[in-house]
Amino acid sequence: MNKFVLNNGISAAGAMPVAQCTYSFPATDPKGFVSLANVLEGVGVSAYLGAAASIANKTYLTAAGSILTVEARHNAYLRAALGQVPFAQPFDTPLDFNEVYTLASPFITSCPSTNSQLPVKAFPSLTMVPSGNVMNGSTATLVPGPGFNSTSNSNLSAAFVTITGPVWAPLKPISNGQFIVTIPAGVEGQSYIVLTSSMSGVSDDNIVAGPAIVEVELM
Repeated sequence: MNKFVLNNGISAAGAMPVAQCTYSFPATDPKGFVSLANVLEGVGVSAYLGAAASIANKTYLTAAGSILTVEARHNAYLRAALGQVPFAQPFDTPLDFNEVYTLASPFITSCPSTNSQLPVKAFPSLTMVPSGNVMNGSTATLVPGPGFNSTSNSNLSAAFVTITGPVWAPLKPISNGQFIVTIPAGVEGQSYIVLTSSMSGVSDDNIVAGPAIVEVELM
């Protein structure tokens, strides 16, 4: 239903909706399916929230908002099913178009050649490998993916994206272009961390890898 409404809105605005792509989801059992669905619903909430500022038409903005609230209920239901706190933080996190595409692109296997080129780019991927339960004060390893330039590791910073601004995390370079990061206070639930070349803010101009998705447990 969401796809139908969005396609109609795009067509009514005089644009051509993209045709359906082919996707691959690495879930092999029921628990894995629910876990992946939970993460994707969380990203969906952040995607709609981040896109809201770019929707000038109030009718379309209201329609997107009505989808967002349902996405949030889906996410809360799945989190509860997995034994997680359904609403772990007071504010959901908005992600911009490139951050969302970075998280979504690994699931896209092919798209019709007739689709127009989307005005988005994927940053080098970033994976967090925890050493145990992830909570405020714990440490984890950050592993950048292909395309990451490791020549300036000493000048990079780690930031969790939040609605109130970045929450900076202590970052220590280690071998093989990887990093040790300490989870700071102020982030809980499904959270997003990026590597950035700036300490003054997070933007598409200074993100060098990520976001990585991490579930931060409440203490």
